[in-house]
Amino acid sequence: MSLDIQSLDIQCEELSDARWAELLPLLQQCQVVRLDDCGLTEARCKDISSALRVNPALAELNLRSNELGDVGVHCVLQGLQTPSCKIQKLSLQNCCLTGAGCGVLSSTLRTLPTLQELHLSDNLLGDAGLQLLCEGLLDPQCRLEKLQLEYCSLSAASCEPLASVLRAKPDFKELTVSNNDINEAGVRVLCQGLKDSPCQLEALKLESCGVTSDNCRDLCGIVASKASLRELALGSNKLGDVGMAELCPGLLHPSSRLRTLWIWECGITAKGCGDLCRVLRAKESLKELSLAGNELGDEGARLLCETLLEPGCQLESLCSVLAQNRFLLELQISNNRLEDAGVRELCQGLGQPGSVLRVLWLADCDVSDSSCSSLAATLLANHSLRELDLSNNCLGDAGILQLVESVRQPGCLLEQLVLYDIYWSEEMEDRLQALEKDKPSLRVIS
Repeated sequence: MSLDIQSLDIQCEELSDARWAELLPLLQQCQVVRLDDCGLTEARCKDISSALRVNPALAELNLRSNELGDVGVHCVLQGLQTPSCKIQKLSLQNCCLTGAGCGVLSSTLRTLPTLQELHLSDNLLGDAGLQLLCEGLLDPQCRLEKLQLEYCSLSAASCEPLASVLRAKPDFKELTVSNNDINEAGVRVLCQGLKDSPCQLEALKLESCGVTSDNCRDLCGIVASKASLRELALGSNKLGDVGMAELCPGLLHPSSRLRTLWIWECGITAKGCGDLCRVLRAKESLKELSLAGNELGDEGARLLCETLLEPGCQLESLCSVLAQNRFLLELQISNNRLEDAGVRELCQGLGQPGSVLRVLWLADCDVSDSSCSSLAATLLANHSLRELDLSNNCLGDAGILQLVESVRQPGCLLEQLVLYDIYWSEEMEDRLQALEKDKPSLRVIS
C-alpha cells in the first residue's frame, strides 16, 4: 500500500470491514484513489459513491479488477456527478461492466468535462455497448483524450462509431483497441476516421486485431500525415514482409516522428528487416522497436546489427553493437537459440565501457549454468544494467549461485532479476530471500 496526504494506492488486498472503515475518510480527501484488485463488490460501491460526492480534490479514480458489475459501476458514477467533481482519469478496467451498463456511463461522460482518460479494457462491452459509449463521447461537453478498449469483445461494427468520435474530437490523443476482432474492414474504417480527423493523435494500439498487409497501406498514410503520432502498436498481426514494405514509406516520410513501433509476431523475415533498416538509418526519432517472435534468422539479425552501428541510428530499445551504440537501452531477444556460446559473446559486448544497456531479456534462449560465470562477471562490469530476465532456461543451483554472488556485491546495480520457470533447491530459495532482504533495491521475480 502507498499512502500520503494526496494519494491512496492499495493493490491486491482483501479489505475487512474494520480496514474499510479506516479508508473511507481518505476517499473523501485524496486526489488519487487507487483500489486495484481489492475484492470490492457492489455492496462497497455505495460507500465509495458517498465519499466521492464530498471529495472536490479527486483527480484520479482507479477501481481496476474489482467485481463491481453494472449496478456497482452505476453507483460509483453517481458519486462523480456533482458540480465540484474535477476528475481527470477514470479506470474501470476488468470491473464486470457490460454493454447494458454503458448507457449510464455514456450519460456520465456528458457531465464530466474535465475527464481526459478512460480505461475500460477487459469488460464485455460488445458493439452495442460501444455504440452507447460513443454517444456520450460525441457530446460537446466530453473532452476525453485517451480511451482504452482492449479485450472488449468488439467487432468491425464498432469502428464506425469510433471513427465518428475521432472526426469530432480535435483533442483526442490515444486510442487502444488491441485484442478485439475488428479485422481488416474495421481497421480500414478507423484509418479513414483518423485521416478525416483534425486530432493530434499520439498513440494508436491495434495489437492482435486482425490487421493485414493491405491495412498497412492505410496505416502508412496515417503515419505520414499525423506528425503528432509517437507510438504505433501492431504486434500479433499478420503483416508479413509485404505489410512492412507498405508501411515503411510512411515511417520514412519527413513529417513522421514516430518514437515507438511494436511489431512483434508479425510474420516478418530478413526481407522485411531490410525495409526496417532503411527506416532506422533515416529516422533519429525512432527509439523503441519490438521485433520479438518474428523469423528474422541470422541474416535479419546481421542487417539489424550493421544498422545499429551506423551514426544515424539512435534506437534505445544486438556484440560490438552493445559497446559502440550509445543509445541502445533495451534488448529483448527471448525465444532464440543463443545457447551458451551466444550468451558468452553477448556478455563480451555488455562488459565494454561503452555499453549503456539497461534491460536485457534472455528468456528461453537455451542458457545453462555454463553461461552464468560470464553473466555474473557482466553484472559486476556493467553499471547500466538494471533488469535481467533469464526465465525458462536450464539453470540450476550452481549457475544461480554465481549470479547471487555477483548481485550481492555493492558494485552491482541490478534492480530486477526475473527467473520464471526455473527450479532450485530450498537452500537456494533461502539464499534468494536473504539476498532481497540484504539488498532492498533488488527484486527477484519467480
